[in-house]
Amino acid sequence: MDVSNYPLAGLKVLDFARVLAGPFAGRMLSDLGADVVKVEPPDGDVTRLWGAEAANIRGYFHQQNAGKRNICVDLRAPGARDVILPLVREADIVIENYRPDVMGRHGFDYETLAAENPRLIMLSISGFGHNGPESRRPAYAAVIHAELGLISRQARRGEIPRRDLPLSVADTNAGLHGLVGILSAVIMRERTGRGQHIDMAMIDATLATDDQMQYDLEDSEETGPVPPEVWETSVGPVLISAEFKYFWYLLKTRIGLPDPASSDASLEEKIRLRRAAADAWLQTFEDRDAMVAGMARMNLAWGDAREAKDVREQPTVAARNSVVDIDDRAGGTRPIVQSPYRFSNATSGVRGPAPHRGEHNVSVLADWCGMAEADVEQLLAQGVLLRDDEMLGH
Repeated sequence: MDVSNYPLAGLKVLDFARVLAGPFAGRMLSDLGADVVKVEPPDGDVTRLWGAEAANIRGYFHQQNAGKRNICVDLRAPGARDVILPLVREADIVIENYRPDVMGRHGFDYETLAAENPRLIMLSISGFGHNGPESRRPAYAAVIHAELGLISRQARRGEIPRRDLPLSVADTNAGLHGLVGILSAVIMRERTGRGQHIDMAMIDATLATDDQMQYDLEDSEETGPVPPEVWETSVGPVLISAEFKYFWYLLKTRIGLPDPASSDASLEEKIRLRRAAADAWLQTFEDRDAMVAGMARMNLAWGDAREAKDVREQPTVAARNSVVDIDDRAGGTRPIVQSPYRFSNATSGVRGPAPHRGEHNVSVLADWCGMAEADVEQLLAQGVLLRDDEMLGH
């Protein structure tokens, strides 16, 4: 595949990461044109067990690893260094999201790798960072959501029991901030000729990206805007991004709804009656076009409170091809969320399906290190490299 018009064409990335935070950063680098090689352990990335299956590849793994190549290496094997270090010498970037002591235990800490390749940029994502008092704590996104008060805030504002968020924002925040760090280090390397080790803590990345945290830090939540409401209409649920006082003002002045409350009614009664009138108006739409026209008359920001499974029906998602169908490796296609980058004079986007374990042992080691296929087969026989032969027809 010709990637010459992709912004990151020519960059080589070793992706040791698993689950989400690191693989997500690697997927975005691949979509931008880098040659991303996932280095997978013998027991595999746990996300190979999650999601719908096509050609023995599950959906969650597919989403975060599409477009990458894959080698499967047992880092505990005596010959692992003879595989990894030659790749490191050719790499621009290494990504890993193990706990801070793991790469060092295998002999692949940043100091060791930088001695082999001083231009190497290494992104290490962990829950609590490399040098703090909790650096050895295991952490998934939900742990960070709990520690930073996101779960408690959701429960308080939504008046619901404490439960985790419905997406892994701590992971994706760390992956995106890690991506910014990587690209900043690439630019700096052009000036200095040297690489960097980026210590990205999920707790830092999520804290920095939480626009609501300042209300909690200053105990000032009451000074913020009134949160938007979801209203049930005759054509389905709609989120209206306006506090009710302003919504009612527009209903009265632009739609012409009469005020159902007398001037001497209590404030509580006025609100009750006006909300009932607003709700009644929202039940008058004969179809969705009528609802759209009504909202347009008030120039309100609003959105369909749709089910996520129907996201491909969202007009902008459809128009921008934000979800695309790619080869499912079983004679059909499967949907995948596209990367969001749109350039005026460059190409980006998912470049192929996710790989099987060890699928590219031969091609990667040949392309990057000039290793002969017979030598790769010898490493397979020794158990240093592994491959899903059954999946690949070997």
